[in-house]
Amino acid sequence: MTFFNKRILTALLFSGALVACSSDDEEELPAFAELTEIEELFEPEVIWDESIGDGVEHYFSRLSPAIAYGKVFVADRLGDAYALDLETGDELWSIDLSDVNDERGFFDDRESARIAGGASTGYDKVVWGSENGEVFAINAETGELEWQAKVPGEVISKPEFDSNLVIINTASGALVALDVTTGEEVWKAEQSVPPLSLRGVSGVTINSGGIFVGLASGEVGVYIIENGQQGWTKEIGEPSGSTELQRIVDVDVTPVIFGDKVFAISSNGNLAAIDLRSGREVWKRKYSSFRKLSISGNQIFATDIQGHLYAINRNSGMELWSNLALTNRGTTGAVSVGDYVVIGDFEGYLHWIDKADGTIVARHQVDSSGIYVTPIVHEGLLYVQSRDGDLEVIKTPEIIKASAE
Repeated sequence: MTFFNKRILTALLFSGALVACSSDDEEELPAFAELTEIEELFEPEVIWDESIGDGVEHYFSRLSPAIAYGKVFVADRLGDAYALDLETGDELWSIDLSDVNDERGFFDDRESARIAGGASTGYDKVVWGSENGEVFAINAETGELEWQAKVPGEVISKPEFDSNLVIINTASGALVALDVTTGEEVWKAEQSVPPLSLRGVSGVTINSGGIFVGLASGEVGVYIIENGQQGWTKEIGEPSGSTELQRIVDVDVTPVIFGDKVFAISSNGNLAAIDLRSGREVWKRKYSSFRKLSISGNQIFATDIQGHLYAINRNSGMELWSNLALTNRGTTGAVSVGDYVVIGDFEGYLHWIDKADGTIVARHQVDSSGIYVTPIVHEGLLYVQSRDGDLEVIKTPEIIKASAE
């Protein structure tokens, strides 16, 4: 499903907007908020930038950079994958994942590798997955292929490493554990997938010997990492409406673990805090999202399906503030940087928002193709990749706030 169609589906499901047909049958997208002037507290500084192939273009994707071993690992959908120097952005190695076995002839057309999952790092490897069900493990130092594996379903979320395993949640409902050294399947757990669900798939979070994952059924579940046996499940989605579309309840957002609680959110239902060991519901509040959750101190930051950003008390679930200025702008999840959270939008802007009151205090455009996935933060720097593949590393200036009289 393309980003364009995903946006229409989202509007149909959650914002109550109608996709109307004009006399020439052109589809009309829901209105989005125009940006207004803000009082900027600072100007973000670009440390370095690089162009990474063709990016993900117009396709739905959560492909994002990964940082480890003094390198930034990035790829585009076609299959061009790179390791860049963390300090300078200089290329250290590259590999063509569409032809890892070097079988393409000089006159053969290139076929896209359809890379959509990753990058993920661990055990001196970097891993990417594809919509073709291929998993590629690359030596993080040399860029050489260590192994290639096939899994039963599209890989459109990030794999994770733990206990000498690579854990992958596929779009077909198969949760798969691969041996980190050989790529051989160690175990597989099947999850039921409703006939109609959203394009996204939850990534996995690993903690205390358990694999925590969101399910298309509207539940959060835990699996034992040793053998894939299922533990507790907790329903947080709430089907509503009279049509199949309106009753979709996927938990597409990777669960977040903080202390002894798991925090998860449904695309149609609730944001919930769940006891990590027992699966007991601690609190639940009515929010719906398929964007990444983030936690900073006692604040949870959640971007809902309309692009509204909320700060929520982590202990009680009470709302602290909301920002509604970016309605229907395809906003990403929020990421914490110092005193601010940062989110991107479909026109390629990053917005710095004060954690204390939700005020937008700075803005920077990466490029006009749009920012499709939540930026990542490493040692206080933002790493953000646009849909066209432009990667920027951005510093947030330190601002000393005036104390109240």
